[in-house]
Amino acid sequence: MSWDRATPFVIDLRVGAEDIDGLGHANNAVYVTWLERCAWRHSQRLGLDLAEYRRLDRAMAVVRHEIDYLASAYEEDELQLATWIVDWDQRLKMTRHFQLVRPSDGTTLLRAQTTFVCIELSTGKPKRMPPEFLEGYGAALPAPQST
Repeated sequence: MSWDRATPFVIDLRVGAEDIDGLGHANNAVYVTWLERCAWRHSQRLGLDLAEYRRLDRAMAVVRHEIDYLASAYEEDELQLATWIVDWDQRLKMTRHFQLVRPSDGTTLLRAQTTFVCIELSTGKPKRMPPEFLEGYGAALPAPQST
């Protein structure tokens, strides 16, 4: 697979009949659901699941999605969605990139960027990332490039 970046976290998706809109392709709102699913599974893989979020009284909440829809997906399509954590300030904000590909023809259907902010679950207000977030999400960041 030709990914935009090295070492992606990847999930497999299949376009179901329930994903198709009146125009005969996957509805744009379904893609947002897929982005959330991919980000959440990656967080779980990094040891930051819902139980850990609750224990820490912290969560990463979406504040912005930027999505470029490049090609359509159709019922029965087998897809792969990749994500990377590409930036963070180690305090409040984190950015993920996504790439959705149809392996059967190598077409990239979507590229997206999502910005998250760490919140305190009990208040819903922005709050610094706890050490567990720094450790878990930090492990997914690419190694710094040497100059």
